Amino acid sequence: MRKTTLSLVLAVVTGFTAIASNPVENDKKIVKASESSVTWKGYKVTGSHYGVIDLKEGALIFNDDKLVGGEFVVDMTTLVSHDLEGEYKGKLENHLKSDDFFGVDKHATSNLVFTKVTATGKNSYEVIGNLTIKGKTNPITFNLSVYGSKATATMKVDRSLYDVKFGSGSFFDNLGDKTIYDEFDLVVDLEF
Repeated sequence: MRKTTLSLVLAVVTGFTAIASNPVENDKKIVKASESSVTWKGYKVTGSHYGVIDLKEGALIFNDDKLVGGEFVVDMTTLVSHDLEGEYKGKLENHLKSDDFFGVDKHATSNLVFTKVTATGKNSYEVIGNLTIKGKTNPITFNLSVYGSKATATMKVDRSLYDVKFGSGSFFDNLGDKTIYDEFDLVVDLEF
């Protein structure tokens, strides 16, 4: 009886050791930046503006076909507006790139690193990540869906957390209809 029990214990320990020494490896899927898009939309009392910004690089990390991580870099110098034309388009884009907003001369990229991924359905995940804009890093939570070789996410970003103060009612009084809301939206469509 003792030999059988000892043999069973050794078999279990050996089995666990084999499993631990041969873990399932993560599968890093590089995102095709040129086929992916990041759309932004900002809001003010009198309306909104929207446009796109280029993804520089990124990857989603899977383990056994389940999303477990991700990291992305956005090229802030590519920020453009799609709702204006001519002189006003140029003025808005230059202002958004200035130190009043994203200061792209000093902060040419922004990045996002996933810190926790929780499955909420077959293809759906809640993601917590660290978002860095203008050299400031803050946690952000958003939902992400994966279908085949595509993923999509929508997130709200509070610009006041990243020292983007221009026209913000959180920092300035009596702005009236010149107030620009702190939250802006990002819609991200990825192909990998």
